[in-house]
Parts: sequence; structure tokens; C-alpha cells
Amino acid sequence: MRKRWFAASLVTLFLVVALPVVPATGQEGVAEGAAIQQAVTRNATKADTGAVAAPGDGIYFADVLVRGQPVFQVGSLNNLSASQRAAIISRRIASLVERTDGDTQVTTSPVSGQQDLVTIQANNRVLMTVTGQDAEDFGVPIEELAKRWADKLSKSFEKPPVAIDVVQRLNATIRQFGKNAIGSIPALIGVLIVIIVTWLVAKGVRYSAFRWAQRTEGDHATEVLVGRLCYGGVWVGGAVIALGVWGIDFATMLGALGLTSVAIGFSLKDVLSNYISGVILLASRPFGIGDQVVIKGFEGTISQVQLRSTTLKTYDGRMIYIPNQEVFQASITNNTAASYLRSSVMVGIDYDADIVEARQVIVEAIVSLPNVQPTPRPEVLVHELAASTVNLEVRFWVDSHRAGFLATTSVVAQRVKEALQSNKIEMPTEIYTLLLKDIPDDLKQRNGSVNSDKKILSQSGTEGTLTET
Repeated sequence: MRKRWFAASLVTLFLVVALPVVPATGQEGVAEGAAIQQAVTRNATKADTGAVAAPGDGIYFADVLVRGQPVFQVGSLNNLSASQRAAIISRRIASLVERTDGDTQVTTSPVSGQQDLVTIQANNRVLMTVTGQDAEDFGVPIEELAKRWADKLSKSFEKPPVAIDVVQRLNATIRQFGKNAIGSIPALIGVLIVIIVTWLVAKGVRYSAFRWAQRTEGDHATEVLVGRLCYGGVWVGGAVIALGVWGIDFATMLGALGLTSVAIGFSLKDVLSNYISGVILLASRPFGIGDQVVIKGFEGTISQVQLRSTTLKTYDGRMIYIPNQEVFQASITNNTAASYLRSSVMVGIDYDADIVEARQVIVEAIVSLPNVQPTPRPEVLVHELAASTVNLEVRFWVDSHRAGFLATTSVVAQRVKEALQSNKIEMPTEIYTLLLKDIPDDLKQRNGSVNSDKKILSQSGTEGTLTET
């Protein structure tokens, strides 16, 4: 008996019973009746057995609720736990309260032919049955216990004023929250321990993975990716363990999430695509931080590669953030994938000039420049036979970065021009031929040609030719 009272005290202080409020069903009444009948049989043969079975859920007493307020506690019966019994009684009370407006008469009535059974009724409806086991649990006669519970129910059925009802509900909410908090302390401590351990392990794994990537990869973006993926993987495992400690079935949670996975997938399609594309880009490494690339018409230097977007800094100082999905689908030109790029300069010489000599002069002029690569050796090709010039293409290899590329190309063009002039190789300008129609009469009367230092006019019939030299 002392053990049962001790257990009842612990349950009163630490356990929380949350019961839904729905009308009672016929099956509940059958279950309670069968349990009461078994309890009577058990009490009749208790002296012979000498043992009382513990409830299946480990809860010996549970609260009976009226309008969400605990009124009294009931114990378990054979094959009916205290929680189940309290839930059945509370649902019957809730159904009665919904159909009445505070005008409820609560009475007690012994069950005919059963000395250890008393029913508690309200408006001629049986709410519960008090058994000899209840009287033994609380140490009072069965009639007195039934009367005590009936009085408490009668008072609780009276509809209180709004202010008192609000205070009672607030008090019940705070009390319920306190019970839940106390009952959840072990699980909360376990979850905090799991989180702390996961954080420490994740940091260690990220550092180890980052150091390993530094030794094997040699690319900073990939090193960061490896560290982040390992860090996130440890946190996923820690979250699953924490959910288990809290009492949440991970498989059940995944099943619930599966119901909304289609909607989530559609709503987060672009976000997930960007993240997946970012992982592929960091893994395949078509470019790295500091590379100068052309992506979707934007040209500049890669300043940052994240899982969602790629940051490109243009040569005029603007920052462009391109979603990784677009980067992944676009054609990428990496200008600095190789250390050197080939550049070229066009120059025109006179038809009377010696092409072999001009080519030799140009190569000797630029091969000694410090920023022009000696290997492959610069070359000069005849590109075009234009109207008044022979156009030569000067090819040479320079630094692939844009600043060095442009600066060296400019220096080469200047050196080619100076070398040709120094060796008396003429670089004529273009010659333009103008056809004149409807020549005025005063010009038609002239014969021959009109000469000047810069223009020659030839007359033939009604058309003339004006040539600049």
C-alpha cells in the first residue's frame, strides 16, 4: 500500500496526461464495463492470488478533466490503464458539458447486486463507475469516495464567470506547461548533449577534411566544399540521433514529410537546382577563384564560388552574381586556364616593300620584349592582299591575364611601327577611288586632267575619277 501511495505522489508531481475532448463511443463503454467486471472478479479472488498486476503504460493514476481542468484522479483497472480510463470518463463529461449549460445534477447510485460498485450519474447519464479497487487505492469507503467525486464534478459543472474561467484556464495552462517541462527535462538534457557532441565532432571532421583537401586537391574552392559537405553530413547524423532521444521516430517523420515532398520540391526547385549545380561546379572545377572567364556575356574575374551563386567582378569594378544553375548550363570561356594566350597585331606595308625583310624586321623587334614569350617564337604571316597594302598578321604569346595581355599587345604594336619606320619600310594609307556622276558643264569643257599635289581628276565622257594620293 505504501508503495502505491508513493507511486501516486510521483505521478501527481511529474507526469502529464493530455487527453483529447471528443464524445464517448459505445465501444468505450463496453471496454470500461468489461474492465470493471474483471476488476470485480479480481477483487473477489485477490486473497488467493496475492498479487496485483501493474498497468501496461506504467501510469497508476490519471486526471479526469472537466473543461480542461483536472478534477480528481482515477486508478487503473484490469486490462484498462489509468490513462485509458480517465480518457473515457473525460470524453463522457465533455459530451455532457456540450449539451448542457451548467444545469447538471450529479448523483450516486449503488449497482444492484454488486456491493463494491457505485455509479456516478449526471442528468440520468452514467459518467463513471467507482469500484472497490478505487476505494482501496484511496483508503476510504466506496460510498464516501463516490460522494466526494460526485461533489467535485457537481462544482466543476457550474459555469464560472468569464474572469474566473480565464484565470482557471491560464492557471491550468501554466500547470500543464510546468508538468511537460519537468517531464521533458531528461530528454532535453539528452538532446543538448547530442547537439554539443555533434558540434564538436562536426568541427573536427570539417578541419580534418579541409586539411586533407589541401594536401590532395590544391584548389581552395574544392577544399571549402569538402569541408562543408563533411560538416553538414555530421550534423544530419546528429539531428537523427537527437530526434530519437527526443522521442520522435525518424522513419515516421520521413513518411509524414513524404506527403508534402512534391509541393516542397516544386516550390524549392530553383533553390535546389542552384545548390546541386554549385556542388557539381565545385567538384568539376571549370574555373577557380581568380580566373578570368566569360559567362553568359559577362566577362571578369571570379571572386567567389558559393553553393547558390558565382560572383564575377568585371574589369570596370562591378560585381555580378550569377545563379549556379545558369553557370552550369552556360558555355564558359576560361581565359586564364592556361598561363599564356596568343595575341596578334595587323600591319600593312607597301606593295613595293620586301615582304621577307619586313617579316624579319618585325620578328627581331618584338622577340626581345620582356613580356613576349620566346617559345613559341613570334611569327609573321601574310594575311591579306588589300587594295593598296599588303596586310601582315603578327602573332605572339603573352600573359593570359587581361591586364598583361592588353599592355603587351599595345607595346608590340608600337614596337612594330617604330621598327618598320626605322628600316624605311613604307606603311601606306588606304587609297580611295571616287566615281563622280553628273559632272557640271564647266568641267566637261576642259580637256586633259587637272593636277594638284593631293588630287587628280580624270574626265571620260560623262563620268570622272577622283583619286587621293
